[in-house]
Amino acid sequence: MNSSEFRRRGKEMVEYVADYLEDIEKRQVYPSVQPGYLRPLMPSCAPQEPDTYEDIIKDVEKLIMPGAASPACTELEMVMMDWLGKMLQLPEAFLMEKGGEGGGVIQGSASESTLISLLAARTKAVRRLQAASPEMAEAAIHDKLVAYCSDQAHSSVERASLIGGVRLKAVPSDDKFAMTASALQEALGKDKAAGLIPFFVVVTLGTTSCCSFDRLSEVGPLCNKEDLWLHIDAAYAGSAFICPEFRHLLNGVEFADSFNFNPHKWLLVNFDCSAMWVKSRADLTGAFKLDPVYLKHRHQDSGLITDYRHWQLPLGRRFRSLKLWFVFRMYGVTGLQAYIRKHVGLARELESAVRQDPRFEICAEVVLGLVCFRLKGSNKLNEALLEKINTAKKIHLVPCRLRDQFLLRFAICSRVVESSHVHLAWEHIRGLATDLLRAEAEPKAAAAEIKN
Repeated sequence: MNSSEFRRRGKEMVEYVADYLEDIEKRQVYPSVQPGYLRPLMPSCAPQEPDTYEDIIKDVEKLIMPGAASPACTELEMVMMDWLGKMLQLPEAFLMEKGGEGGGVIQGSASESTLISLLAARTKAVRRLQAASPEMAEAAIHDKLVAYCSDQAHSSVERASLIGGVRLKAVPSDDKFAMTASALQEALGKDKAAGLIPFFVVVTLGTTSCCSFDRLSEVGPLCNKEDLWLHIDAAYAGSAFICPEFRHLLNGVEFADSFNFNPHKWLLVNFDCSAMWVKSRADLTGAFKLDPVYLKHRHQDSGLITDYRHWQLPLGRRFRSLKLWFVFRMYGVTGLQAYIRKHVGLARELESAVRQDPRFEICAEVVLGLVCFRLKGSNKLNEALLEKINTAKKIHLVPCRLRDQFLLRFAICSRVVESSHVHLAWEHIRGLATDLLRAEAEPKAAAAEIKN
């Protein structure tokens, strides 16, 4: 949708909302549809090719409005999470379509998903241990619980452990900046020998610093063997798994208890929209479910509904599944795959350009849309280059540290980015690097002249 069409559609939507408000007294205050009404009216999978905007708007009136905000809000979310799960080829255990024990829910962020998973895992661990040893006090168990993640994991994992009141151990990553099963096993052995209780592991697929991938296929079986809750954080990279050529990066997801990624990062969905799946919904509802009279509803005990307020931190929720529905239908699966592939291709173009300049080096494998590079030289030199880049305000880069090296990160993430933009940005970086290196060389040359 270009800017001209966006203006036109925006005006149409204002008229739609205004008409709705004008005629609101003619509508029922409570829907007549029954739980489960929506799924039979919708396809079981996302469309491969784009639908027209006109058809989508017609379906809003035909399918969504009869269910008002509820149950349509809940039911569309259930269907959309199944659509997305199928796009990712998730195991059936994570889908709702066949009435299994698992399912998907839209959270606000990956940080929320990690925290919710940790809290649910904590509750599950405490109940398991108290069932085996009733004399154990809950506080005593909490004091011994240990969660684990790679030393490359996002800071939100540490934040979740702080909120959850449990200690977190960072497992040293390998030369590819990935957590391995052997390193995790070593950490588990040490902690169990010290009388601690491992209970939760976060595997990161696509780390923030350099887009590295923990060894899920190795770590997963170990977590299952040790009865540890395994949470997968693929906040950025998860969108790419809808492409068959990148789906192998998710191999081992069948071992996970929960899995999360952010469509609002790389799947053309506006913030906030963080997709989370669990293998057992009872593990979430068992940790968070409370039922005061004022929150009960008439179908609550029918077994026909999913009550998402028991799957999240807040009780209230927005109709976020509409965003997924519109995007999936406007682009189709092929359109979304093309979007991902375009960005990956642009990242490869940049990688190739960096490698052709002998002053620079690539510092981590380029897997998706992130390129980590630096000037050959000191950290101070690269910090100065970053300062020049961001002060110029033509492009913006965010740095990271890998081991003891200061790196520059170039992320391909704009909806409208083209090859020309990438090459323009690279020439800008090269020019600033030339100025910086010249300025660094001049005092040294002057000192050499004086010495001679």
